[in-house]
Amino acid sequence: MTAEPFSVVERLGGDDFLAQTLGRNFKVARGDAASLAGLLSWDDLNIILTHHRFEAPRFRLAADGEQLPTHLYSRPIVTRRSTVWHQLQPAELHRQLADGATLVLDAADELHPGIGHVAGDLERWLRTGVQVNLYASWTGREGFGVHWDDHDVVVIQIDGSKRWRIYGPTRTAPMHRDVDIPEQPPEEPVADLVLNAGDVLYLPRGWWHAVAASEGQHSLHVTCGLQSTTGADLITWLSETLRADEAVRADLPRFGTAGEQRAFLDTIGKLITAELESSDLIARFSAARDATDRARLVPSLPYVAAAPLDADLRVCLVTTRHVIAPGSDGTVRLTAGGEEWTFAARVEPLLALLGEGGSHRLADLAQAAGITTGQAASIVTELVDGQVATIGGAK
Repeated sequence: MTAEPFSVVERLGGDDFLAQTLGRNFKVARGDAASLAGLLSWDDLNIILTHHRFEAPRFRLAADGEQLPTHLYSRPIVTRRSTVWHQLQPAELHRQLADGATLVLDAADELHPGIGHVAGDLERWLRTGVQVNLYASWTGREGFGVHWDDHDVVVIQIDGSKRWRIYGPTRTAPMHRDVDIPEQPPEEPVADLVLNAGDVLYLPRGWWHAVAASEGQHSLHVTCGLQSTTGADLITWLSETLRADEAVRADLPRFGTAGEQRAFLDTIGKLITAELESSDLIARFSAARDATDRARLVPSLPYVAAAPLDADLRVCLVTTRHVIAPGSDGTVRLTAGGEEWTFAARVEPLLALLGEGGSHRLADLAQAAGITTGQAASIVTELVDGQVATIGGAK
């Protein structure tokens, strides 16, 4: 029997997590190493470090809250075209890690399919952007000290174990761009726990924490950073939306009379109040965020022109936060990656199938919409040209 693929959504609890935990409290979901089979291995990490040229800070070593100089574990290579890149020196890397440094690799979801799948699942579920960073360490020395993050995190312990001391928040919902900084945390943590391979931890933003591996035991984990969606984001979007009204586009009456200035502010106030009293404001804002979310851009080589008429061709969307909505006059509208397409209404089942995630045969897409393979290929070509879909060879 084939094991079910790892699902971070199921591990956290699905809808119950959204209703009871998200943004409120930390949660530990215990698992086992077998449940992570195929997700990421040490061999995968070695291959990534071997076959990519990284520059700090994307790839870095950290210790005691400081980033180590790159010359301690790499050396500059000057090419015959006089460009410079830093070649990783495995022996020096090993030495620094054995001495207590933590290895950090940002945006690992762009480098490994399994981690990219985890990020995509979280994006579809939570309707927000996700970046996955990787951390590896070998000693009890802390790489970053006691600190807090300005975004929620989902931690997946892949191998070994990691001790987490959690102190709780000292400022409600702190932000990257804020008007104040959180007070220092208490001396004693509210939780002192160990994550083992297969365990998952959720931690809301602003919660102070410190992390260290067990002495002499290697640890590998990834942290999924969840992009926050705040009231400040809503206000920013609302200011953009209201530019449709000429009163918002008008110059401020800086040199007008007190009465003229009051009248201007009253007009702006009525516009804002009307929006805030709208029952669907948050839904419209969320849809707009989804529609403009960046896609995970994927080329479709060797198909650089139109999609071929191959019934077994595989097609998938590369955006996890798209909007499919009925248009006017018997049409359906797809908005994704900041672009919009309008198709005949009968195409909606094709778009819905793509929207489920994963790859789909061109023939299955055509069948879902009751159209020919050639018509489906034309639709796919439009989406590939719009950088929200990718095509591959027959499978």
